Amino acid sequence: MNHLRVPLASVGEFDEIIDVRTPLEFADDHIPGAINAPVLSNEERVTIGTMYKQVSPFDASREGAAMVARNIARHLETVFADRPRNWRPLVYCWRGGMRSASMTLMMNMIGWRARQLDGGYKTYRTDVVAALGTLPPRFDFVVLAGHTGSGKTRLLHALAQEGAQTLDLEGLAVHRGSLLGDMPDAPQPSQKSFDTALIGALRGLDPTRPVFVEAESRRIGLVTLPESLMTSIRGAARCVEVRVPVDERVELLMQEYGHLLAQPDHFRTQLLRLVPLHGKAVVDQWLSLLDGGEQRALSQALITRHYDPAYTRSSRRMLQGLSTALPFAFHPVAQDLRTQAQALLALTSAADRSSSEVAPAGSNADR
Repeated sequence: MNHLRVPLASVGEFDEIIDVRTPLEFADDHIPGAINAPVLSNEERVTIGTMYKQVSPFDASREGAAMVARNIARHLETVFADRPRNWRPLVYCWRGGMRSASMTLMMNMIGWRARQLDGGYKTYRTDVVAALGTLPPRFDFVVLAGHTGSGKTRLLHALAQEGAQTLDLEGLAVHRGSLLGDMPDAPQPSQKSFDTALIGALRGLDPTRPVFVEAESRRIGLVTLPESLMTSIRGAARCVEVRVPVDERVELLMQEYGHLLAQPDHFRTQLLRLVPLHGKAVVDQWLSLLDGGEQRALSQALITRHYDPAYTRSSRRMLQGLSTALPFAFHPVAQDLRTQAQALLALTSAADRSSSEVAPAGSNADR
């Protein structure tokens, strides 16, 4: 059956990508655009694995084959019932083993030109990990730095609307990046799924144009940024320090964390996680503000006592370009965002021209 196997580079040549792993495996991560047609359910896979270890490989293979056959038959009668005669699907499982081989064989017996991904999802995952190490250094990042509540994400989105290249790491991570940054009713992706989304975003960028990105910690909620990306961001020569009045930051924080303020029990749990950092007495004061409905006072206290000191400790140490950062006065609540994004693009373009004029011949500015 070797003639039915194709390499990862051939993925784009097929009409459809079929992931035959279990729903749990598929939810953890999958090749972009793939649909899930499991040949074993989550429970069936556990059953067969247990039988393989506790009974015998033969009995497990026999029982597993019956399950796979029944599931393939069901998919043929439902999911794939309307596929045309000249349909060309690519099928994969975890390592390009029997699960995808069974589906591929049956499809070819019907008359479809199905092929099996050589090495399966494992090959795809290896490619993603390798790309995470090589792609980030190719880009010229412009880093948006600034205190929590400065509206950097809003500015990033406005820049994208004006045609600038942006990399929204918090959007990919489904998290605002701080200890209280969980998105309401939106769980974070798995690490593998985040990596897949990140690679997709990076491959969609033009390395000859600058890429605006927020300064981030290594971890955004439960996911971790690749070291190569952190090195590229931290070492970026161009940095913009977004400056926002404290009262506007308080207003923005109340807007963006309104879901927490509306769920005081959950917010209380989140605040208690800050006891090791600030001590019980300080956190008790914040809990009293929460219980009293003093949302503005609580937001201001979090900014001045928690977020600002954390920014001072981390950003000055991690961002090499912050000492020469371009200051940018921003008003994320009161003024038009797109107009301000246009102003920032004009400001960075002017700084680029100025840098090119004074740079010596042969320097990076002459590229």
